[in-house]
Amino acid sequence: MLANMSVSLIMHKRITTTLAKAKALKKYVEPLITRSKEDTTNSRRVVFSYLRDKYAVTELFKNISEKVADRPGGYTRIIKTGFRQSDGTDMCFIELVDYDENMAKTKKKATRTRRSKKAAPAAEKAAPEAPATEAPAEEAAQAEK
Repeated sequence: MLANMSVSLIMHKRITTTLAKAKALKKYVEPLITRSKEDTTNSRRVVFSYLRDKYAVTELFKNISEKVADRPGGYTRIIKTGFRQSDGTDMCFIELVDYDENMAKTKKKATRTRRSKKAAPAAEKAAPEAPATEAPAEEAAQAEK
């Protein structure tokens, strides 16, 4: 089961599962990702003996190992999503940290500031009006006559 879940995690970069399975998967897949940093025949064979899927091994050694090359560990993240409707089991998703587009693009929250209503008109008064804005007002007044 852990081998199949590892292959799914490597291929899809995020899977939804129970919390207990995710914790077990984390202990299973992180040493494999560490092993993939060194691209040798021996390390490929060791990883293949755990995963038993050549496409997942290729993905792990080509793409994932490049992204985690400078990371000392902690390649996966577990985020709890709530409880399953049928039996109340803790559900979560486990994902590869470097492949999370949603977390990487964090939006800056709009901060609320306290400004007095008097400060806004004061800023408008500070800016002198240009003479060009007065000319159209005079022309409009003459056009009404």
